[in-house]
Amino acid sequence: MEAQKPSVQPGQKAAKNKSNVPGIKNASWVILICAIVCVLLFIFWFGHDMHFDEDGHPQNLWGTVYKGGFIVPILQTLFLTVIVISVERWFALSAAKGKGNIAKFVANVKACLKKNDIAGAEELCKKQKGSVAAVVAAALVSYKEMDANTILTKEQKIANLQKQVEEATALEMPALQQNLPIVATLTTLGTLVGLLGTVMGMIKSFQALAQSGAPDSTELSTGISEALINTAFGIATGAFAVISYNFYTNKIDNLTYAIDEIGFSIVQTFAATH
Repeated sequence: MEAQKPSVQPGQKAAKNKSNVPGIKNASWVILICAIVCVLLFIFWFGHDMHFDEDGHPQNLWGTVYKGGFIVPILQTLFLTVIVISVERWFALSAAKGKGNIAKFVANVKACLKKNDIAGAEELCKKQKGSVAAVVAAALVSYKEMDANTILTKEQKIANLQKQVEEATALEMPALQQNLPIVATLTTLGTLVGLLGTVMGMIKSFQALAQSGAPDSTELSTGISEALINTAFGIATGAFAVISYNFYTNKIDNLTYAIDEIGFSIVQTFAATH
């Protein structure tokens, strides 16, 4: 006798190979576009003649920022990249969360499982959408297949069900965490690049002080401006990146806990009722 094979509905195979989390897949384009925007902004806005007097001294904050030197557009690129990726992750994780409250959704699915109402649980997944609902829906499909299977032992059915939950979870997790490693890298990189600009500015300041006779006040002020502007951008980039990374990591952890909880409940329900 041939073993009974789990049925696959049309379209299920494609769904299993694609995450339900939207988002930017190639962040290198984000960095490149941010770099172009920041360089053009640095040259044509911060460096515009209207921000300087006839002697080249800055007349406002924009001109002072321009005096920060070539490190400034690099830091601005890093800072803008953090902002863009943070906004992108907000929309991506909002879509991954689904339409309703996750805790309420998990509780409702567990209630349906206790009543052995698989159809009701599937209807909840259709309404909720998102990553958690996608994992639950995939597990429920396997649940019904194992329930109808008369060949495999109970232990084999439970193992197959657990495997389905793990595969569905593994499909969603990389999409949830996508681009966050870049934010984590910018946490340190922004601070280090800002420190580099600070050191370069201080070198210029000391060179102005070391000149024979009266120090060149213009070079001295330029060096101090470069040091302070780069320090400010470096700290701002690092601080915003840390806040963004920790915030979204916490949101991903909450989604992961919900997936683990509901997956465990599905497996335990099957084991208790079969």
